[in-house]
Amino acid sequence: MSFSGMVKEELSKQNSPARHCRIAELAAIFSSCGRMQPCCGGSPGLRIQTENDAVARKCFTLLRKTFNIETDIAIRENSQLKRGSVYLIEISDSAQVQDVLQGTKLLVSGNTGGTLILRNSLVTQQNCCKRAFIRGAFLSSGSISDPKKGYHFEIVCSEEEKAQQLQEIIRSFHIDAKIVVRKKSYVVYVKEGAQIVDMLAIMEANVALMNLENIRILKEMRNSVNRKVNCETANINKTVNAAVKQMEDIKLIEQTVGFQSLNEGLAQIAELRLQYPEATLKELGMMLSPQVGKSGVNHRLRKLSALADEMRENKEELL
Repeated sequence: MSFSGMVKEELSKQNSPARHCRIAELAAIFSSCGRMQPCCGGSPGLRIQTENDAVARKCFTLLRKTFNIETDIAIRENSQLKRGSVYLIEISDSAQVQDVLQGTKLLVSGNTGGTLILRNSLVTQQNCCKRAFIRGAFLSSGSISDPKKGYHFEIVCSEEEKAQQLQEIIRSFHIDAKIVVRKKSYVVYVKEGAQIVDMLAIMEANVALMNLENIRILKEMRNSVNRKVNCETANINKTVNAAVKQMEDIKLIEQTVGFQSLNEGLAQIAELRLQYPEATLKELGMMLSPQVGKSGVNHRLRKLSALADEMRENKEELL
């Protein structure tokens, strides 16, 4: 099972004891994958259609516990993808339909197709109800990437108004949710790892949260080690390149004018560098008499390098 599937499975087993929270979660589910359409007798009915059995089970439980409505779950083969199943829950009794619509404060959207939309903020007035609404929206049409590969949390909405409504609710928890248009849908998404952890906490997916945190800690440790190794490798390469350049410069000076043309300090450090090519600046300084610090050794080597560069330039001019 994917990480997203495990999160949904965990959320499907949560049942809030508070009726107002159950209503908020049910409102999100109906808004995401529910619609009004004529039933067999011609009267308007409520239908939930989903490819996720966790959503169907959660909707069945919420209807029974919140509105005392017993429904059947019909299972059909997915004719479009020709794999998997589609789960249908239908409420055909007009009195029960009115109870659900009045309780959830859902209205038929202005768009065609009989989709439903929440236009009354009373349902999500309390923070606990906002959490339940986000949980229902994610359960119905959300997904989360495998944290081992990357961080991405999203909920797909069929209409811009629904996406903006969901974005506002998520942002009330100080999470920077953004909206992007993908084909004909509006996607509310969160990309930052720490904020996705917060989203799981908001939805009360505590097991998934701990799994994600463990993966994040492991990834951060690996990244920290890699950064240190890369930094140390870069420093070693820099030191080696500098030492090679120093050796080339000193040999050029020795072959061109000889060390006898240098002052005593430069001649000493040139001879020591040739004799001890792998020694550090501090070690070279300790070998001098009198001893010199790292900055002093570096200063003398820079002078030798400048002298060698000058010789190369003069040689090019002669050519």
